[in-house]
Amino acid sequence: MAEIEREPRVLIADPDRWSAELLTELVRKARCDAQLVILQDSESVLEHCRADWPELLIVDYGLPGIGGLELLREVRRQRRHPPVPFFLITDRVDAASVRAALPLAPTAYLAKPFNAEDLLQRLRNLLLEPGEEVACPMPTLPPTQGLDTYLAEARDSSAGAPLLPVVRDELELAMKVYTRDLAELEPLFRQDPQITGQLIAAANSAAQHLGDSCQTLSQALARLGAKHSLNLALGLALQRSVGLSDPVLLPFGERLWSQSRRTAELAHWLAQRLEGDDERCFTAGLLHLLGDLAVLRSIQSWRDLGGAELTAEQVADALREHAAPFGSALRTRWRLPLELRQLIAAAYQLGGGVYSREALIVHMAKLAAELPEGEDASSLARHKAARMLGLDATLLASLPKPATT
Repeated sequence: MAEIEREPRVLIADPDRWSAELLTELVRKARCDAQLVILQDSESVLEHCRADWPELLIVDYGLPGIGGLELLREVRRQRRHPPVPFFLITDRVDAASVRAALPLAPTAYLAKPFNAEDLLQRLRNLLLEPGEEVACPMPTLPPTQGLDTYLAEARDSSAGAPLLPVVRDELELAMKVYTRDLAELEPLFRQDPQITGQLIAAANSAAQHLGDSCQTLSQALARLGAKHSLNLALGLALQRSVGLSDPVLLPFGERLWSQSRRTAELAHWLAQRLEGDDERCFTAGLLHLLGDLAVLRSIQSWRDLGGAELTAEQVADALREHAAPFGSALRTRWRLPLELRQLIAAAYQLGGGVYSREALIVHMAKLAAELPEGEDASSLARHKAARMLGLDATLLASLPKPATT
């Protein structure tokens, strides 16, 4: 292995945002002080290399422009000594494609969807000397930046919600011990707003959009495939502040996760009885508090960066002020399908015009989920949405009770 200078520069070239983010998290996990350059086309890679060669290139075969294979060929023509490490990631695993790449001596030829654990180990072997450990200090806040200013600036770049603790634990186990079967993890993923939202977004990205939009987790998993879905989930578990640890934030997180699941389950139950799309209704119910959860994750990040201790009242104020704009910005930036965004919005208000059956169902589910514990839902029969759906007091009184823990 060639000697790597401090703070190695790693160039990632992948046109798919979600794959690039996963690769970014894996590089940071392997070597936290790596300088990352993220590009989306071949010409940008060549321009960057002409100016300053990185210590490692990770390139997608289908990169716009001349493509990953020709880019590898161009890099090898430079005859640098030692050769620049080059990981070629590709969905072309036929014998002819492999034979075409082998004479160019890629450091790794990784089939997509790649094995995240295997790639992480390859990165560690390349970027670290045997036995070497690199400690990276946490960045800190500007001395005068308060929470409200931090949240206002974080809104348009928020990474989303924290992961459910049980989901995060299972993903960390999968990374450290052995590859888990997606079928085993899917029931957990189904309860987690962050994973559900990001997998739907990834399935609808330009690289994956092969037909109608995906609006449910099951549709996203079918399009992405088991290994790629699990890789993306593993990448989420590697992100900073993905778990809530501040004792003031944890009760808020538990309440919001519980309310998300309750709304989703009630929407699913009502849709089954009213001949609506039960999976779309479940998804909208699960995602409707994504903005609130994203605010909690950003507050956790603020605390991790050295922000002052907070009271429950301050957290509640932050949620009231920032949850709605966080949620709107996040759903737009992730490019969730418009129909799904409209269904999520229906949880809060129906607006004017013609109401779809699913919008009325999600709205009713949220109202029922917000009832005080033990209160009968039959009182909601007077609500406009209930009348339009033909829900009587008897049916509403039979809504499933919250699961006991």
